This record gives sequence, C-alpha cells and structure tokens, in this order.
Amino acid sequence: MADEVITVPSGQKVTLLDVITNIPGPNGMAARFRFLAPGIARKGGKVNADTAARDMDFLCQTYALKRIANIGPQPSQIIISMSDQDVPFGESHPEATQFFNSYSLKDGTCVWDMF
Repeated sequence: MADEVITVPSGQKVTLLDVITNIPGPNGMAARFRFLAPGIARKGGKVNADTAARDMDFLCQTYALKRIANIGPQPSQIIISMSDQDVPFGESHPEATQFFNSYSLKDGTCVWDMF
C-alpha cells in the first residue's frame, strides 16, 4: 500500500505514506490516509491550498472509501493529509507544508467536516 502513486485532479502525483487507524479522531474512530504531495511545497510547489482541498476530496471519495471496507471496524471519520515531505505522524516540522481535511461518512460518500 505505501509507495503507491496516485494522480489527483490538480495533476500532481501523490504517494500514499501510510494509513493510521489506531488513534481516535475528534469524532471517534478515524482512518487517517497520509500522502506525500511535493506539489504543495512553499518553494517550487504549484498547488495552492484550495486546489489541494479538491485533491483531498478526490482522495477521500475515490481512494479512501474503497479501502476502509477492508480495515475492520468502520471509522466514523476519514482524515486525509498531504505533506510536501515525510513528517512522522504527530510531529511538527515548521519547514513542512501540510494540509488536512476531515470527512464524515454519509450514504457511501465523504462529507467534508470543518476541523
């Protein structure tokens, strides 16, 4: 699963870093899909926050939803994150550009939640 490359609507190629399911989110059980997205870098990146948000919507709907059926108990929330560098989960790196979106699940679709 890790190192899988996905082309998102902005045209950037993102790589799945990992999926974390053992740490609850703000709304209970969560599945976190973490992606490496060099296109969001502050220096040299061509993907802004609004465009990255559309890419994350796409990743939730077309990538994450298909995979949560196989991870055991179903999460109440999917969290999609993008980072321009591989930042270990839970750590902060001021030089890294990172975006996060949270989604609840309703009728088989991702519904954006405000963090």
